Amino acid sequence: MSLTAPPGSTPATGYPYEDLLRSERLPHLWCPGCGIGTAMNCFAAALHNLELDLDRVAIVSGIGCTGRVAGYLRLDSFHTTHGRAIPFATGLKMANPKLKVIVFSGDGDLISIGGNHFIHAARRNVDMTVVCVNNFNYAMTGGQAGPTTPKGALCTTTPYGNYEQPFNLPALAASCGAVYVARWTTWHVWRLIKAFEEAISKRGFSFVEVISPCPTLYTRRNKLGSGLDRMRDYRRTSDIRHGADPADVNLEMRGRIPVGKFVDRDRPTLGDALDQQLRAALGDAYMKIDPMQSVRSDRRALRDD
Repeated sequence: MSLTAPPGSTPATGYPYEDLLRSERLPHLWCPGCGIGTAMNCFAAALHNLELDLDRVAIVSGIGCTGRVAGYLRLDSFHTTHGRAIPFATGLKMANPKLKVIVFSGDGDLISIGGNHFIHAARRNVDMTVVCVNNFNYAMTGGQAGPTTPKGALCTTTPYGNYEQPFNLPALAASCGAVYVARWTTWHVWRLIKAFEEAISKRGFSFVEVISPCPTLYTRRNKLGSGLDRMRDYRRTSDIRHGADPADVNLEMRGRIPVGKFVDRDRPTLGDALDQQLRAALGDAYMKIDPMQSVRSDRRALRDD
């Protein structure tokens, strides 16, 4: 089955969520054994199952291997600058609250250069879903150590083993105020689909970490086997711990992998807080404001020019 196609054409691939793909951009650039495609497939399945109006769904990504996901999905897609996916997504959501906004990117983009935006979006409880495919290194730029690289792991910048303490991403998200926090590996396909469905349906800042080490620059260098070997390891070493304290789900390079839904709670979103303040400040006049009026005015001005 060939996935190549002339520009502008859409091949009949038999893929059940083909309407969600920009088939003209296939085949993709990910390495054999990479789990990003599996994560994207689970995400597409979740969108299909939720039966959302796709004209009201926007996906935002940054730079890196996982950042390419936005370019392969037939949605309103924004491939933004390095580390700035979340502020772009925040602007989309605040400008048009009716949008369902999802950020889909990697650990380096979201947690390193984008770490400040991540913690403040969780603190403010911006109504968006953030998916972080964690491959434990900067895969696209040569395999350097990053903020989630396990201690002792070999990378191009840590030839004798990583000596820094990595982030525990569920603990980071939960401690900053995320209302939904889950972690699964790319072996847990059905559970990952369910997590995406729950996260997308949740009002507020929801976060899903997807464990998927880079087969080319991380697993090979650390002698962890092939992509298939990693899948077998996920099945063997994963511990499902729903409701576990996020502070207790740290990852080690060759240790057990705590997975599950750790946080599911409710609190007012940033939009709720802004709405409440404007109602108090403007009273009845606020009820007459059309939040999309300025957007339409800007479009008319561009069209007139």
